[in-house]
Amino acid sequence: MPEVCRFYGILIRFYYRDHPPPHFHTIYGEHEALIEIETGVIYRGTLPKTAFELVNKWRLLHLQELRAEWERSRQRLPLLPITPLD
Repeated sequence: MPEVCRFYGILIRFYYRDHPPPHFHTIYGEHEALIEIETGVIYRGTLPKTAFELVNKWRLLHLQELRAEWERSRQRLPLLPITPLD
C-alpha cells in the first residue's frame, strides 16, 4: 500500500485498484480509518478526534492532489508524495 504522506505520526496511504467511493487510508497508531476524499467522512474505522481534525484540515488543503492520486492508484501508476501538514 503506497504511502503518499506522513505528518504528526499519521500515515496517508492508497491501495492500488481500490473500490469506490474515492477514499484514502489513514493510520494513526492502532487506529485505521477510510476517509472519503470529497466529504471527509470516515466510512470505515476510527480515529481519535484530534487526529481526524488534522487529517481533515490536510485533506481540504490537498483535495485536487488527492483526487489525482485516487485516479493514479486506480490505474496502478506510481503515486506522488503530497506535502505534509506543518
